[in-house]
Amino acid sequence: MAELMPRRPVPTLAVPTTAGDTWSITDRRPDHFSMIVVYRGLHCPICRGYLKDLDDKLDHFVQRGVDVIAVSADPAERADAAKRDWQLERLTLGYGLGLDTARAWGLFVSAGIGTTSNGVDEPAQFPEPGLFLVKPDATLYFASVQSMPFARPDFAEMLKALDFVLERDYPARGELAQAA
Repeated sequence: MAELMPRRPVPTLAVPTTAGDTWSITDRRPDHFSMIVVYRGLHCPICRGYLKDLDDKLDHFVQRGVDVIAVSADPAERADAAKRDWQLERLTLGYGLGLDTARAWGLFVSAGIGTTSNGVDEPAQFPEPGLFLVKPDATLYFASVQSMPFARPDFAEMLKALDFVLERDYPARGELAQAA
């Protein structure tokens, strides 16, 4: 399997959404980027606040030509519960992210260790958080992958970065493979 690298095509990603349609990276035609935010799932209390912040800032991303989706490996019922219980009014939520697909995107996968502080059981396995900006030609521009639920990219900082990138037509960086 090819390594996920800036300026190169991203792996296929197609997931059902809580709105009843399918979101596919190959069908997206954003002005500038698709932003894919991978969250751990309904069991994650940190994800709740993180996605609520994104939902609150969604218009700012849209104004910058960014198409946004948040995705988890949760089944439909748990994704619907997250959308409802977390009061995510406008954010598109995808679900059913396969673990093989998560790994192809360079995400870490964890084994569930029990019930979280919000009283929801962790799934047997689930991907840890990640955030990706993908250009309209389906090449990777930016990736941030975490092995833990905390220390994720701040959305206010992402908006500032997008302003810089768009103003200067700043190229993707990190495109050179590591030497063996």
